Amino acid sequence: MNKRELIETVSSKAEITKKEADAVVNATLDAIIEGLASEGKVIIPGFGSFEVRNKTAREARNPRTGEKIKIAAKRAPAFKPGKAMKDAVEKK
Repeated sequence: MNKRELIETVSSKAEITKKEADAVVNATLDAIIEGLASEGKVIIPGFGSFEVRNKTAREARNPRTGEKIKIAAKRAPAFKPGKAMKDAVEKK
């Protein structure tokens, strides 16, 4: 499912226009991004949790040349599904 299909599904399930569903989906995604940027964690009970994980700097190799390269430390978003989501996916 892509974003367009998600908007169509929200529109039909909530019985709202596609324009309203687009606004709802975009507002939800923006809120999750803002929550991660400011607090580092967003928890949605029954769905899952989004969090920011700190990746340490490391050394890797270029697969083509074999030369060593340095990868800088960074913050990366991560998602951990909740039990209800895991159970629903397992049943299908």
